[in-house]
Amino acid sequence: MATESSEGEEEGKITGGNQHLIVDDDLREMGKKAAWSVSSCKPGNGVCTLCDDNLDSFWQSDGAQPHLVNIQFQKKVKLQLVVLYVDFKLDESYTPSKISIRTGDGFHNLREIKTVELVKPTGWVYLSLSGNDPRETFVNTFMLQIAVLSNHLNGRDTHVRQIKVYGPRPNPIPHQPFQFTSREFITYSSVR
Repeated sequence: MATESSEGEEEGKITGGNQHLIVDDDLREMGKKAAWSVSSCKPGNGVCTLCDDNLDSFWQSDGAQPHLVNIQFQKKVKLQLVVLYVDFKLDESYTPSKISIRTGDGFHNLREIKTVELVKPTGWVYLSLSGNDPRETFVNTFMLQIAVLSNHLNGRDTHVRQIKVYGPRPNPIPHQPFQFTSREFITYSSVR
């Protein structure tokens, strides 16, 4: 069971995790289009380990909390889902227990949109960025910041093994209410 908080709601808790990454076909991975940075890291466990698709490597922070992962885009993008891989069984006190997700145009105007408490997670943890209103299915932003506010067992540094950021897949034909899959239908889908 997974519940989350957003803009003033009571904080949510997520337990467990998924061993396999499962994402809808209507979402695309947006992390490759971004510049990634972290607040601190141990040598050999830097920002590149967050998106190397290797579950054995991890980012390890080195310093005071909160530990920050900054994901910046050149243009405004639509983001819908953040997926983290964390492993309490391997990392114990290094495992995040409270995470805040913030968005904005840059460091100067970040706004917290979600706070989540993780309870001994092992596997992929899905954090939806959609709001309470059913029409708010994504956030439109230049920057996403993931802040690790606390760790399990009062740990100081943190381990995060992978982070994936997903946005809605754009419709290949603008203003078309549905998507055709064959070339013949796409060819005749508009009136000239």
